[in-house]
Amino acid sequence: MKIQNKKANFLYYILDTYECGIELKGTEIKSIRKGSCDIRDSFAIIKNNEVFLLNMYIAKYEEGNQFNHDERRTRKLLLHKHEIKKLKDKKEKERLTLIPLEVYFKGSNAKVLLGICKGKKIYDKRETIKQRDLERENKRRL
Repeated sequence: MKIQNKKANFLYYILDTYECGIELKGTEIKSIRKGSCDIRDSFAIIKNNEVFLLNMYIAKYEEGNQFNHDERRTRKLLLHKHEIKKLKDKKEKERLTLIPLEVYFKGSNAKVLLGICKGKKIYDKRETIKQRDLERENKRRL
């Protein structure tokens, strides 16, 4: 089970990736296992030497009744202190953004693949579309 941010490759240059854990409640983990999660509009911020994931949508678990969670609550990402320091330095120096690329399970734990990204300009996006069309034509010809 992988939940991917497919638009991230189109909108950003992905410079580096980090695998990190995510702090979730019981009903959130059950909803992610069902596949009802969306990371398309989410991003990460660094606050007080901690990394938080904002705007990640996890649907309410149907059998969760009163113990259900808020769908778009801020969730803490679990990284080592030296990794957070590296991320903070890169983000401040080069004006980069932290975007979740995938949510997946490693054993019984949910993991987030966090990408350090730089936004593409409009002409870069056009170039990406052009390259994709050329590749598609070459595959048809073969």
